[in-house]
Amino acid sequence: MKYLMMIYGNQEKWDAFTPEQWAEALPKFDAFNAKYRGTGELLGAYGLGDAVNAKLVRRENGVPAVTDGPYLETKGYIASLYVLDVESEDRAREIAADLPYADVEPVELWPVLHESA
Repeated sequence: MKYLMMIYGNQEKWDAFTPEQWAEALPKFDAFNAKYRGTGELLGAYGLGDAVNAKLVRRENGVPAVTDGPYLETKGYIASLYVLDVESEDRAREIAADLPYADVEPVELWPVLHESA
């Protein structure tokens, strides 16, 4: 079964990291990604851009209409997402708990119910 794992943040949070903290954090995430890609359970890991770059796209009278986003007014937003393919929810929970900094920040875990072919 597939699961979506998400972590939250914002530019203020990222700016608070020192270069040394980034140098320490990024290899941890790289190791996490390599570990679970190696088991075949991590299908993809994606970091999103800052919320100021988010756009809302609608279709009005058949024409795309683009405005600034994000959709929700919030201080935090989805910073990274991971798509897992695991045999059980328990396994998805184990992997989520193994994500670097899961002991500091929560990891949101959602089952993926539908997938287009």
